[in-house]
Amino acid sequence: MANHKSAIKRAKQNEIRRNRNRSRKTRIKKIVKQVRLAADSNPDESLKILNAAKSEIHRGAKTGVIHKNTASRKISRLTKLINRRQSA
Repeated sequence: MANHKSAIKRAKQNEIRRNRNRSRKTRIKKIVKQVRLAADSNPDESLKILNAAKSEIHRGAKTGVIHKNTASRKISRLTKLINRRQSA
């Protein structure tokens, strides 16, 4: 455990940030899963969910939870999936 006052504060900050990041990552994973499921079952609804997913993924990249290239790659793959399902 931390001994200095500043180290104790830093440990608290790290814990708060870790929980916040974990929550954001979980939200991203859940919404990506929703997009994939909607692409299979309901193509009309999948566009709305895709837009929500884009927003959530961009927010994760902006706050530094995921890298911006990772966010871009996820969005690209989801968009490609939806476009393929709608054209077929």
